[in-house]
Amino acid sequence: MVALIFLPLHRCKMMSSSALRCLARPVAGLLTRRVLAPTSSRLLSDVNDFYKSHKARDVIIRREDDVAECATYPDVDRLEKFGQYVATILPKYVQDVRMTSLNELEILIHPEGVVPVLGMLRDHTNAQFKGLMEITAVDVPSRPYRFELVYCLLSHHYNSRCIVKTYTDELTPVDSVTALFKSADFGEREVWDMFGVFFSGHPDLRRILTDYGFDGHPFRKDFPLTGYTEVRYDNELGRVVYEPVEVAQEFRKFEMDTPWELFPNYREVPQHLLEAAAEKAAQEEGADEKK
Repeated sequence: MVALIFLPLHRCKMMSSSALRCLARPVAGLLTRRVLAPTSSRLLSDVNDFYKSHKARDVIIRREDDVAECATYPDVDRLEKFGQYVATILPKYVQDVRMTSLNELEILIHPEGVVPVLGMLRDHTNAQFKGLMEITAVDVPSRPYRFELVYCLLSHHYNSRCIVKTYTDELTPVDSVTALFKSADFGEREVWDMFGVFFSGHPDLRRILTDYGFDGHPFRKDFPLTGYTEVRYDNELGRVVYEPVEVAQEFRKFEMDTPWELFPNYREVPQHLLEAAAEKAAQEEGADEKK
């Protein structure tokens, strides 16, 4: 096969390109196995030694160029510095930056800065949060802006996570980020369905978990546990019908006391039990005196 390399020049010109490629493949494979095999085995041995020396660590951030230069996840100092950097370059939108108890970066922003901040986190070289893993919301009725929107971002390049939070109410819409992340389509529809937060600019904002004629938003704190309607199958009509909820049993106050003492050290003893115990002790003392 090695002799094929030394073909005369006039014969190579007469041969087609496909034939030359077929002749060159075995030679290239042979050279690759002979020349690159020792280097590959050396690199694999380095990787095995590297993993043996880092078994106690949780997750390892691998660099593409140098395998030996790795750090544990998450790098809290780097995340803090990056959060300060984001607050410096976007002071108009970023209101607070903090680290959670799980060492995750949280960026609290103004509602008008959803698209600019998420766009910067996606496209910046030192961030590259190209994955929007989840969109959810929290309802706190006592706040003037009762809904808190939560965007969970993931950077595959740096193996880091970031949480972006903003706020709104029942009537104020929030800009959609479907133009930045395709995964935001279903996430925003779910938040709209469960909480009633409207996203302006969404291409198809409609319910995704409840039925078409559903009334209300189930994850709001003021939504009744029984709901507003119930469904049943009607034999006469031959279909499922919707009816207002009818609670067959009136509300009563149920006694939740149990005869078993689950936490006797942290429970106050009722007065009648103390009196009964005192009477029983007195009777036992009287019986002992008579004996």
